[in-house]
Amino acid sequence: FFALMLNSNAQSIINNQDENKTTRLLFVFDASQSMFGQWNHQQKIFSARNILSNWLDSLSGVDNLEVALRVFGDQYPVPPQVCEDSRLLVPFSKNNFGDIKKALREIVPNGTTPITYALEQAASDFPDDINSRNIIVLITDGIEECSGDPCAVSLKLQKKGIIIKPFVIGIGKDFKSTFDCVGTFIEARTQADFASALGVVISQALNNYSAQVNLLDANNKPLTTNVVVSIYDYHTNVLIDNFVHTLNGFGVPDTIYLDPRYVYSVEVHTIPPVFLDSVVVYEGQHNIIPLSVPTGDLKLDIISRDPVSHGLQAIVRLVSDMQTINVQQFKTQEEYLTGYYSLEVLSLPRLIIDSVLVSQSHTTKVEIPGPGVLVIKKPGLGYGSLFKETNHGLEWVYDFQDNINYMESFYLLPGSYRVTFRDKFSNSTLSTKEERFTIKTGETVTVNIN
Repeated sequence: FFALMLNSNAQSIINNQDENKTTRLLFVFDASQSMFGQWNHQQKIFSARNILSNWLDSLSGVDNLEVALRVFGDQYPVPPQVCEDSRLLVPFSKNNFGDIKKALREIVPNGTTPITYALEQAASDFPDDINSRNIIVLITDGIEECSGDPCAVSLKLQKKGIIIKPFVIGIGKDFKSTFDCVGTFIEARTQADFASALGVVISQALNNYSAQVNLLDANNKPLTTNVVVSIYDYHTNVLIDNFVHTLNGFGVPDTIYLDPRYVYSVEVHTIPPVFLDSVVVYEGQHNIIPLSVPTGDLKLDIISRDPVSHGLQAIVRLVSDMQTINVQQFKTQEEYLTGYYSLEVLSLPRLIIDSVLVSQSHTTKVEIPGPGVLVIKKPGLGYGSLFKETNHGLEWVYDFQDNINYMESFYLLPGSYRVTFRDKFSNSTLSTKEERFTIKTGETVTVNIN
């Protein structure tokens, strides 16, 4: 019955594999002394290895799949308790299913249950291959009997990107509260439950399910596109996928495939970015992931006959937040989320432009007058400053470098200015000199401090 069920299920399991990725399943098998216990009128060890062997037969023709077998608790009897009892019986390779079935037949339960140690050792069982999906399937009838913390080890391996979220099949008992933090727990109270659990594990391990990321504009339509989207494991913050959002030939967000065992967080790299947490992908359906991403454009320009921007930039901030979200070059156009922004133009003097509104599908243009050039000729080394004259008094612009002789030059915004200077070696305030002048767009002014 089990063989028929397994072969039937296996034909329908492999539907959405990524053809470019190898899936590696490492079975971590419990061979502790308790596996000699009875399980529905048969010893656990015989039922578990027979059903697992049948599943291996059904997977032998699956492309881009490699399996391996690690065991724990079979080398040293108890007492005494040996907590470093785990070994890799069959490493990853192609078409090694016969080797694994042979190793399963030869396993004799013997010792304790060092699950943490087995998981730690399992990290080195996977080849160093970034283009693979590495999954551990832990099969056990008990909980950690040594001093380790399997939850911490599992999380560490996931954060390092060595494995993705493991599966745990609990034989004969409900260990959900213990193993939920390790991975996806499936209880198997009977042999039929165990066969079914393996089917769920294999299906979820090998299948991804379709989804699309809808970037909604101000009219709630999924028309925002051409931005980078990052998808993370919500619990470990490990990057799962990273792509440029695309509308397909029908104007619909392109389909992606995601593993249903994760809870995801999504980041859309707009300016500023948009986040969505606790995203769940459901099996057997096309999943829609919506985010509100209304955008418009901001164009920075200079009113000048000179087409050069002089390297002028503006710090862009949200009106409600002083944090810098971008530094934009003048003579460029960039896309932002809709809303109000504050600009700090990195000019001499600094120019603050508040409450710049970016609207959906609209280009907001901000223009500033082009600068002029100031050339200061000093009589020698000295101290002094450059000020802009305003209705409220003098606005500081720049302090002269006291170690630079004779000449300094600047790009200045149009306006009225004043230079105040004193020779470095003078000991009298009466030797202070001042010059006043006006800067106009595109013109060069030379000021001699006599």
